[in-house]
Amino acid sequence: MRRPMLEIVGLEKRFGERQVLRGIDLRVETGELVFVIGPSGSGKSTMLRCCNRLEEPSAGDILVDNRNIMHGSTRDLNRMRLQVGMVFQGFHLYPHLSVMGNVTLAQRKALGRGRAEAEAKAMEMLDQVGLAHRATAMPAELSGGQQQRVAIARALALDPKVVLFDEPTSALDPELVGSVLKVMKQLKEKGLTMLVVSHEMGFAREAADRVVFMDQGVVVEEGPPEQIFGAPQAERTRAFLARVAR
Repeated sequence: MRRPMLEIVGLEKRFGERQVLRGIDLRVETGELVFVIGPSGSGKSTMLRCCNRLEEPSAGDILVDNRNIMHGSTRDLNRMRLQVGMVFQGFHLYPHLSVMGNVTLAQRKALGRGRAEAEAKAMEMLDQVGLAHRATAMPAELSGGQQQRVAIARALALDPKVVLFDEPTSALDPELVGSVLKVMKQLKEKGLTMLVVSHEMGFAREAADRVVFMDQGVVVEEGPPEQIFGAPQAERTRAFLARVAR
């Protein structure tokens, strides 16, 4: 078994009286693409946001490359956050900055890279997502799929050890989804460790190493795609897949 790059142990999250996560245990091995599926409100996105403490866990531990990000100073947390890239459903690009400006800003502010180094890294990552030719464009001049690919390039430019994708295609028109999924598939082939929350079941079947089904704040079942989609063990998994297949 490969060494886990991300390990979630006993993760709980409460919002007041409402418990959203109920003791999640999950390992993502180095170079693995793990896909998380489940109904809306099952806690999938909350779990992702806890993995870099955008949401503060109520209990449990998060280990990145065997280091527990629940302990240590704010400075330690900020350093560890750089190792956990995040791609949101809403792109979160700065509208007043060019594509190049968006991809270099965090490099310069958080990593202290000089302009030339940051721009060279940005061009390398933009080339990887097929957008080097749009480096001088403004976000408003791009399609939604292009904006999401810029957001992926921005996350990759920080050299993270794992990248979290929270519904990366849900804000896109259907014809633009394929361009983003193609980039994610290429990243998997390059060995990037990824934890993905998405409703793109076809992509999960094709590209995931492992699929995790969550419901009501717990991991109900996990396994290779052929098992989860072809012969799910839990009744809740079967019921969910029957609904989304309609």
